[in-house]
Amino acid sequence: MYRTHHCGELRSENCGTSVTLSGWVQTVRDKGHIIWVDLRDRYGITQIVGEKGVIEDVVLDQLKGLNREDVVQITGEVIERYQKNPEMPTGDIEIKAAKVNILNKAITPPFTIENETDGGEELRMKYRYLDLRRNPIQEKLKLRHKVSLETRKYLDAVDFIEVETPYLIKSTPEGARDFVVPSRMNPGEFYALPQSPQTFKQLLMVSGFDRYYQIVKCFRDEDLRADRQPEFTQIDCEMAFVEQEDVLQTFEGLIKHLFKICRNHEFEGDFPRMTYAEAMERFGSDKPDMRFEMEFVDLNPVAKGRGFGVFDSAEQVLAINAKDCAGYTRKQLDKLIDWVKRPQVGAKGLIYCKCNEDGSFKSSVDKFFDQDALAAWAKACKADKGDLLLVLSGDLATVRSQMNELRLHMGDELGLRNPNVFAPLWVLDFPLLEWDEESGRYHAMHHPFTSPKAEDFHLIDTDPGKVRANAYDLAVNGVELGGGSIRIHDKKLQARMFELLGFSDEEAKAQFGFLMNAFEYGAPPHGGLAFGFDRLVATMGGSESIRDYIAFPKNNSGRDVMIDSPAPIDAAQLTELFLATKAVPEKQ
Repeated sequence: MYRTHHCGELRSENCGTSVTLSGWVQTVRDKGHIIWVDLRDRYGITQIVGEKGVIEDVVLDQLKGLNREDVVQITGEVIERYQKNPEMPTGDIEIKAAKVNILNKAITPPFTIENETDGGEELRMKYRYLDLRRNPIQEKLKLRHKVSLETRKYLDAVDFIEVETPYLIKSTPEGARDFVVPSRMNPGEFYALPQSPQTFKQLLMVSGFDRYYQIVKCFRDEDLRADRQPEFTQIDCEMAFVEQEDVLQTFEGLIKHLFKICRNHEFEGDFPRMTYAEAMERFGSDKPDMRFEMEFVDLNPVAKGRGFGVFDSAEQVLAINAKDCAGYTRKQLDKLIDWVKRPQVGAKGLIYCKCNEDGSFKSSVDKFFDQDALAAWAKACKADKGDLLLVLSGDLATVRSQMNELRLHMGDELGLRNPNVFAPLWVLDFPLLEWDEESGRYHAMHHPFTSPKAEDFHLIDTDPGKVRANAYDLAVNGVELGGGSIRIHDKKLQARMFELLGFSDEEAKAQFGFLMNAFEYGAPPHGGLAFGFDRLVATMGGSESIRDYIAFPKNNSGRDVMIDSPAPIDAAQLTELFLATKAVPEKQ
């Protein structure tokens, strides 16, 4: 056998036994008469020792000839370590080498394969198979595995059935662009890769599988960022004969279970809830970070009508109170002003007001606002001495978005966004529809199968923009981990929804006729939820980026730089698929 034990297993009680280990050489420390080799596998590191006069010269020479990342098999006796290392689980012992078998020599890796590496992200992605040897990455993938395992355990215990759905489906409008796959057997026709298994899980409800789930790959052709990949994983779930409360309770239970088992973290009580309208008003986000306060304050009553054109011409003047920050220097304030002017935020400027310790106020608009007026600002913001008020203005939607970015930035600057603190929030009652000026019609805020709230049915014909959806999202630490809705199960209501979204009868039938036909055979009331599995695991691991929790991720351009994909295909394949390509303009 190649090994009797793994490299994280041996302890003091194993002293005196002969063992065989196999793994990769982590480091070699050669002091001439004595040499130490750290041998690594995914379970840990064990120190190997060879001393002149204690082991055979040929074995000592073999140890001296080892390089980083060589794959070796070493047999020897477990002995007590002279200088113990309490930082290592195997730090009380070492292996006195008796036999060295070099299984494979390695060239020098392009970066150090240690916890702290000197390799940049692009280089590590190119050599991802080497990056995956590093302990921090392995720990992240172990967490992913554990969350996957515990998800299945929990859902199985509450009677869910795992059902696989197809990857080659029909292209339907679900928000993002589809990835499409040409069909050789059906020339000129294409499959699409699923953005989600939405229609299939609804069909499973019609089929009588009242509790379905799968941990499934989904695909969306959209611009990428740290928490997006073109292919991602969902915990996709659907339930029949349920109302919204049933869904929330079931999956709040799942999240509590996962955090308890996988992170040893217990949430107290029920998750707080907030309507979409309240979240936007208080935080300017439908996924607010609830680890800290700094809520928005409406300054319109005390800031407008004072002759300051920037405020008087604005639809909304908003402030946040940065506690104990009145000591910010002019340099720090100028840096904040520059920050909000960045294209990513888009503000034209930032107004500030310091609440000084002596009870006076100092603002960047003292010319327009006297001490009494600034005191009114402070009162509205519930500010104390030593606080700093930060103010933005503009049209309502824009200024809310900008202030949300500023709030999160201040949270980071002030150390209020501890990745090891978890603040969940259910956001409810989203708008059913969004009006798009460019196309001149409504779009579904979630998808066309989301049910309106029963109490808003009467508005569908008279004021559809005010109809609320029976929809819900779960956010943790400002990250949307999952979302879903109660679905439309009535064919007439679904047809009216398609009409509101601008589908003709023919278009609706062409896109979703199979679903509408299924509803003719008795569709139960149903609803569901899908968690972004990659985001969930990354949040549990305290990370903003999901890449390290995916074995082989793609970069911001959607490329796998390790295998150099996507790549051209040869002319013969194109011909076989009845495809032709156009020349790409140079600037693209």
